[in-house]
Parts: sequence; C-alpha cells; structure tokens
Amino acid sequence: MNKIVAVLFAAFALISFDSFSQEDSTVTEINWMTFEEALAASEEEPKMWFIDMYTDWCGWCKRMDASTFKDPLIVQAINDNYYPVKFDAERKDDVIVGDSVYSFDATIGRRGCHQLAVQLLSGKMSYPSYVFLNAKKEVLTVVPGYKVSRDMLPILVFLAQYDPVTNPTDYQTFMKTYESPYDMVGETGEEQK
Repeated sequence: MNKIVAVLFAAFALISFDSFSQEDSTVTEINWMTFEEALAASEEEPKMWFIDMYTDWCGWCKRMDASTFKDPLIVQAINDNYYPVKFDAERKDDVIVGDSVYSFDATIGRRGCHQLAVQLLSGKMSYPSYVFLNAKKEVLTVVPGYKVSRDMLPILVFLAQYDPVTNPTDYQTFMKTYESPYDMVGETGEEQK
C-alpha cells in the first residue's frame, strides 16, 4: 500500500511540475530592475527584494547570468516573490535613499566601490553576492558566491515565506522537509559540484 501511495505521489508531483513548467514557459527572463525602479515600486507595493550584487569583471557573476538566472524555476521564484535588482558594486553614479546619498568611493579596495554596496554587504565585498531585503527594505541576509539552481531555489523559497513572527522556522529545519523539484526531473543542464 505504501508503495502505491509513493508511486501516486511521485506521478502527481511530476504532472504538477510539468504543468507548472508549461504554464510559465513564456517567462524566460528575470524582470531585472534598477535600484531606483525598485525603490519607486516598493512605495506603491511593498515587497521583498533580491539584489544581485555584481561587477563587470566578475566571471562567476557572468556564469550566474548565463546559467542559474536562466533556469525557469529560478526565474519564476524571483519574479513572483521579489523585486529583482541588478546592482553593479562599482557603479559611478549616486543613489539617493531617503535623505541619504550613496556615491562611488575610489578609496575602498583596489578598484573602488559604491558606498551602498558596502553598506548592503556589511563591508564583505564578495561577488557575486545576493542581498535579500524584507518589504521594509531591511537586510534579511546576504548569500555570497556562485550558486547552481539546485542550491539557489531553496534559499529563494525559504526567504520568500520567512517571517520572524508568523513563520520563524530556521533554514536547517526548512531543509529537512523541502522537496527539490530537481530531484524529480533532474537538473536543467547545469554542472553539479
């Protein structure tokens, strides 16, 4: 009996995953915004933020753009739950947030760095890094480094539903019950480490 239930559950999961993929097959890219666009949008509708902190010279950043950020599950998770922001940590123009002006500072590091990047990354300048902000624009966490889809998706899912008051589950507890869609259909062409 347990085998029948397991087979039925697996078949249902595959059917659900297949219909999920077909419905959203037209969404192939993350709807990236500038920091300023996300600020304006969040005034109209508060929502969590996903900030991809990158630099033009970062090879792992380019690999994220070419692989993980092309995965339909990642695209949907980011587009559905976050204001997705691309932020060049070495951008030269000012960013105004409320009464604060953040500028490029040539004295930070070897190449210089934007003050907002330094603040959001708490001075730990590593690329790529992903900054998650809650709807109040407070930093929830920073996740550094290249991530394959299999590793990125549970982070996106967990943080989209995390709330310290109504859903205070920690990540380790979440991962004990998380079922990866990649286990059901396989990785989407990415090299696994």
